[in-house]
Amino acid sequence: MAMKIRLSRGGSKKRPFYRIVAADGRMPRDGRFIEKLGTYNPLLPKDSEERIKMDVERVKYWLDQGAQPTDRVARFLEAEGTLPKSERSNPKKALPGKKATERAEEKAAAAEEAKAAPAEEEAPAEEAPVEEVTAEEAPAEEAPAEEATEEKAE
Repeated sequence: MAMKIRLSRGGSKKRPFYRIVAADGRMPRDGRFIEKLGTYNPLLPKDSEERIKMDVERVKYWLDQGAQPTDRVARFLEAEGTLPKSERSNPKKALPGKKATERAEEKAAAAEEAKAAPAEEEAPAEEAPVEEVTAEEAPAEEAPAEEATEEKAE
């Protein structure tokens, strides 16, 4: 018989409350269990003492009997000091999802196109003779004079 120390969900919809139980691994999650070992209330703040309550002596007894804690219960036991901390390897944890990588690739492609287009436009502008620059400035100076004459006419 494969014994498990796991969470059994109770509480109402959107208001979870869990019992920490020792149960046969073949039983359903919220089904028959052998012994209630504690409670876990995820709605309470993390620093609250009421968040996780466990009968540590009974948990140790079941661990000695060969019961396997689930991942979440194992973390509770590690935080409490009953189990030694184990290294977890999740190499994909920091990697973005499929859609995020697609968006990043699209942005990178757009940025490369934007870099390529201005580079082509800047090259002819640098080769432009100085005379054209002064010709562009001259009409800008004349425009305010024309506006002033129009205002006087009104």
